[in-house]
Amino acid sequence: MQVERLSVQFGQQQVLRDISIDIPAGQTLVVIGESGCGKTVLLKTMIGLVRPAGGEVRFEGRALSSMRERDLAHLRTRYGFVFQGAALFDSMTIADNIAFPLREHTRIPAAEASAIVAALVDEVGLPRSVLTKKPVEISGGMRKRAGLARALALDPLLILYDEPTTGLDPIMTDVINELILRVRKRPRVTSVVVTHDMHTARKVADRIIMLYPLFRLAPDESQIVFAGTPDELDRCRDPRIRQFVEGRAGNRLVELHDEQSLEERP
Repeated sequence: MQVERLSVQFGQQQVLRDISIDIPAGQTLVVIGESGCGKTVLLKTMIGLVRPAGGEVRFEGRALSSMRERDLAHLRTRYGFVFQGAALFDSMTIADNIAFPLREHTRIPAAEASAIVAALVDEVGLPRSVLTKKPVEISGGMRKRAGLARALALDPLLILYDEPTTGLDPIMTDVINELILRVRKRPRVTSVVVTHDMHTARKVADRIIMLYPLFRLAPDESQIVFAGTPDELDRCRDPRIRQFVEGRAGNRLVELHDEQSLEERP
């Protein structure tokens, strides 16, 4: 995938500005940055759910902006998307949730679909007893793994993870990290992971980029304030990066108070 000078805005609010990223096949790219810097918007633009105000996204050389909606829908069957909250259908069993892409986009027999679902459940480390349960009947970690199984159902070339470990305890967080590492061993699978979790970033990334909120940047500054390996991130001395990586509030509490005071003025 190539992201070429991408800009996105909603009304008068610009969220992404002049973003360029090249993601080779088989690489795991991790995108970090504080809330509001445009990480999830970047993911949605990569799959054509958000149209850019400028620039282009190319997948295997094809420009998404020039594709018809029907072609985009077909292209998305080659993507897997792991949502932050798993986004399972509450009224369906786990088996039906995982099988949903197969039923929507293929004509394989029900018995073959059931075999694929069983294999996917095994791959993500879930007991087969969950297949008959509804999402509300299983834990958050199990729902995350079921969401990953569903994302893998169509054997995608590109998998996008939006905060895959949010809300999980440290042990289950590392279970998800191990699954991300396992999934990337599939032939030609490329992964993009958006996360705030620095343990996840260091463990699963081949390469890391860090986005910075536009309102904190000068007009001529790049929104990508870091691009490199996990080791290079740990050696980087940029104070903006160190503040995020080390989780230090700095003067943000004062800034937030000042912003709230401005909003409350008549």
